[in-house]
Amino acid sequence: MGNEGSSKLTTYSLLIFLIVVWGVSWPIYKNAVPYMPPFLFAGFRAFVGGLILLIFILNRRHLLKLKENWQFYILSATLNITFYLGIQTVGLNFLPGGLFSVLVYFQPVLLGLLSFWFLKENMTLLKILGLILGFIGIIFVSVDGLTIHLSVIGVLLALATALSWAIGVVYVKKNKLRIDAYWMVVMQLLIGGATLLIAGGFTEKVNDIVWNTDLILTLIWGSTLGMPIAQFIYYKLMNEGEASKVGAFTFLVPIISVLVSALFLGEAITFKLFIGMILVGVSIYLVNVNFRKGKKVPGSN
Repeated sequence: MGNEGSSKLTTYSLLIFLIVVWGVSWPIYKNAVPYMPPFLFAGFRAFVGGLILLIFILNRRHLLKLKENWQFYILSATLNITFYLGIQTVGLNFLPGGLFSVLVYFQPVLLGLLSFWFLKENMTLLKILGLILGFIGIIFVSVDGLTIHLSVIGVLLALATALSWAIGVVYVKKNKLRIDAYWMVVMQLLIGGATLLIAGGFTEKVNDIVWNTDLILTLIWGSTLGMPIAQFIYYKLMNEGEASKVGAFTFLVPIISVLVSALFLGEAITFKLFIGMILVGVSIYLVNVNFRKGKKVPGSN
């Protein structure tokens, strides 16, 4: 009994830690964006984070199976790192960090749809309600931003980030039995990070990097806590059957992000943004939480 209680405490402690790291990361990255070109910024965090993870899983090298799985590593890296991090980093130039995170964390709503279509997962009435609330929340957030100080491009980039992340997660889930989860993380960080660094080398200027304390601390955060450690915790929880809890609690991430952005970066929290944020949070919660009494949609599996 004591071991079970200790295990639950560890699980919830890791979950809370993960959510806080994710939530705080958005305004931290937003604050450093002006000091480093976006592709170089994203690529550095991913690639260095991948190298750090590599050190800890070398004893699992027999599970890499590069010759058989290289195509899965490349596609996973493209969706989860190259597109996700690349679009995200560019998008932070157009929107406040808190708002951008709210839109990106519409991802579980998209994931619910994609999982229903491609993974044949259950679709309940509560999930449908969550999707509707999420759509309404996006309208609230978008209308508020477009009438005040935000851009259409920023909103579209945020939603593209969410879509890339959702597709990437579905792809990883669909192939989880044939690919080692930890090697999938390491390889997508290394391949995706290297791709972004190469893209940055061709399209951006290294001389544009402004080396200062804020940037250095952000790079340290992103290549340790923000990227590899958070990824390791995420897959530990997922492998132990806690992925649904992570999904259910991710609605806290944009809320933490908005509050941190308001407190430390002086970003405004308007009424419409607040309402949209609440609706998106409720949406993500309903889509991810498994209510046993929730009715299945006719025709779903």
